Amino acid sequence: MLVQTYLNFDGRCEEAVNFYKKALGAEVTALMRTKDAPEQRSEDCSPGNPDQVMHAAFRIGETTVMASDCYGTGKPAFQGFSLSITARDEAQADRLFAALSDGGQVQMPLGKTFFSPRFGVVADRFGVSWMIVVAP
Repeated sequence: MLVQTYLNFDGRCEEAVNFYKKALGAEVTALMRTKDAPEQRSEDCSPGNPDQVMHAAFRIGETTVMASDCYGTGKPAFQGFSLSITARDEAQADRLFAALSDGGQVQMPLGKTFFSPRFGVVADRFGVSWMIVVAP
C-alpha cells in the first residue's frame, strides 16, 4: 500500500510547483492542464480557465507529492496537517527553512530542541505547514 499527499492549491498550483522547485529542488514529473483532458466536464473543473492545472506530480527527495488547482478560487486552505522534511544536517535545515519562510509565516522558529539539533515549523506562502527536522 502507498499513501501519498495530494494538495489542492485552488488556482495557484503552477505557482506553488515553481516555488517548490526553487525552494526545495522539487522535480516535476507530471503537469496536465484542463485543456489537455480528452473530455471536459464542467462539474470536475473550474469553467473558463483551460490553463489551470488539472493534475501535477513532483518529487521532493524520495517523495512524490501530487497537486491540482481544483476549482481555482485562489483561496487554498490547508489545515490540520504538516509535511515533514528530515534534513541531512543543520546547514540544509537552515537553508530549507529560510526558503520555505520566504513569503510565509514562521510558526515555530528553527532551533535546538530536546529531540533534535534543529527543528522548526513554517507555513509557506500558500499556507502549507512544513516541519523541518534534523535527526539526532
